[in-house]
Amino acid sequence: MTPTAPTMPATDPARVKVAIRNLYKIFGPDPQTALTLVREGMGKNELLDHHNHTLGLNDINVDIREGEITVIMGLSGSGKSTLIRHLNRLIEPTAGEVLLDGENVLTYGPADLRRLRQEKMSMVFQKFALLPHRTVLQNAGMSRRIRGEDQDTADREGGKWLDRVGLAGVEAQYPHQLSGGMQQRVGIARALASDSDIMLMDEAFSALDPLIRSDMQGLLLELQKDLHKTIVFITHDLDEALRLADHLVILKDGFVVQQGEPQHILLYPSDPYIEAFVGEINRARVLRVRSIMQRCPDVPPAFSGVVSPDATLEELIEMSGGNTECCYNVQQDGADLGILDMQHLVRALVPARPGEDKLAAQ
Repeated sequence: MTPTAPTMPATDPARVKVAIRNLYKIFGPDPQTALTLVREGMGKNELLDHHNHTLGLNDINVDIREGEITVIMGLSGSGKSTLIRHLNRLIEPTAGEVLLDGENVLTYGPADLRRLRQEKMSMVFQKFALLPHRTVLQNAGMSRRIRGEDQDTADREGGKWLDRVGLAGVEAQYPHQLSGGMQQRVGIARALASDSDIMLMDEAFSALDPLIRSDMQGLLLELQKDLHKTIVFITHDLDEALRLADHLVILKDGFVVQQGEPQHILLYPSDPYIEAFVGEINRARVLRVRSIMQRCPDVPPAFSGVVSPDATLEELIEMSGGNTECCYNVQQDGADLGILDMQHLVRALVPARPGEDKLAAQ
């Protein structure tokens, strides 16, 4: 019998910032009747063909942990943008709950909903959504002005975050005078200036050229090291998802196919759809030593060197010169964490089939 993939650790309830529970969204004139059909097993295509309703979300259950980047990804029509818009109730669900710090935001009245959007959740859009008749500084501080704070406070906070995202000196310019990447930096500064706990980013980098997009990903990760925001990031790009995500949720036709730590999903796809999704990824560039290292044996072998658990397999291949006889000691802050031999690394570069733990099997 082929061993199965190791079980992912349970989520610590104390760290769950937003809990999505049994969330459904059906678009059409009679969503409640359609919901009954969906709960009885009717799929998206049949619901549309025979009942003229569109199944947007199908029983979504996701825990968004505090201080982490949760990436929700999928192809066009998978439901990812529909899902993120439920968090701040830009879209109302057909059924389910969205719990923020234990409170169901779907029960909020107008005043609480305004407070949610102004103080607790900021949003960065794909198309920047900057006001063209306002300066860069005015756009950056807009969230402060909307909640009623004075102009000096708005300018101070907006200017601080413009400087942080590398836009000091352009405060007096207007959005049309900036490049696409600079405009998106203004959008990020505006979201950060709101000082909200949660940032929602809906395809925030998708409209950017590849090099600028990579720079923006790096900027987000750099900021996150200091800020530890709870970020929900939507993308259709797997490379982007694997680079950014602490927790990855993959959608298809409105339901969650697989979710978990990105390295775990890459090594242990649970479904043929996921296997196809990750099949073309450059695994050496994405996989980390910590994901495939083995326990320290009682009698340690002769090591060829020391590596960090966060090093990529590509870096290790370069370090070894391609020598499959090498074996490395994995250390962090001087403590031994495990070992990684190059033969084990080579096996990890071959994609596993769903349900197969190829590394353990070999």
